[in-house]
Amino acid sequence: MRTPRTTGAALVLAGSALLLAGCGLEPSTAYVPAADPGSIRPVEGAEGTELTVTSKNFTEQLILGKIAVLAVEAAGFETQDMTNVPGSQPVRELMLSGDADLTYEYTGTAWLTYLGHEQGIPDQQEQWQAVHDEDLRNGLTWGAPASLNNTYAMAVRSEYAEANGLETVSDIAELPVAERTFCVESEFNSRSDGLTPLLAHYGLDRGSEVPEENIGIYDTGAIYSATDNGECNFGEVFSTDGRIPALDLTVLEDDRQFFPAYNAAPVFNTELLQEVPELEQVLEPISEALTDDVMQELNRQVDVEGRDPADVAYEWMVSEGFLVEP
Repeated sequence: MRTPRTTGAALVLAGSALLLAGCGLEPSTAYVPAADPGSIRPVEGAEGTELTVTSKNFTEQLILGKIAVLAVEAAGFETQDMTNVPGSQPVRELMLSGDADLTYEYTGTAWLTYLGHEQGIPDQQEQWQAVHDEDLRNGLTWGAPASLNNTYAMAVRSEYAEANGLETVSDIAELPVAERTFCVESEFNSRSDGLTPLLAHYGLDRGSEVPEENIGIYDTGAIYSATDNGECNFGEVFSTDGRIPALDLTVLEDDRQFFPAYNAAPVFNTELLQEVPELEQVLEPISEALTDDVMQELNRQVDVEGRDPADVAYEWMVSEGFLVEP
């Protein structure tokens, strides 16, 4: 039986709590709704096995983290909830050190940020397989990916898209030059996989076919409202953001596959998975149910309605039959 490894975990959790306390917020770990197993059944070997779940501290990660906590608790594990850790690298270190056993991570983040590759792989299955194979040497096993792909995307007001027959990024080239207006954040404006190479990939020259005066630089959150208000026709967004449906924006299909894949998938401590291999099957049907549309709606409930991520995760798990109310 594996022994609890809580020293590094406790330090990170304590630091997280201090940061949150300084902002006047309650840590996410303070609350998880009680639930009984639904389609998730108790796993042989789970009883008496301690499992630590971690996540980053933005909305989608908090929801995914609570989904994982609820799932493994229903499966019978003794669960330590260490969701809401500030930043990607601290979560990665917890997983690498063995102080955490399970997280939901994004394939593109692991490939580009953690594993140090310069270019992402647009094909979602190929990207997942490449990350899966390389991370095995780090003691981490990637479970089956969700179809939710939280990558960059170009969004447009739905009424404008309908009026102009816009469905794909390629369709932008059919518009007059004056209509090719963009709202982007400063990082996306200058990064090597950002706006300039995106335009080039789709056969548009920045300067002549997309003049500089057509490009507005905004804070990330302001892009959504600016696009909705018509300050630009095309806004750089994250494809699973809850403000997309809330503002009735349409995400254009990346038909030439420019953006890297950022599918979410459960990542397990390999040692634990070898001891309790059924754990992977607990998360697999949950990942199958997590689509872009589902994640947009769950994110919307938190970001737009102000609901608690744990409640949102719980209600979705119950609605899907994974859990039942106690």
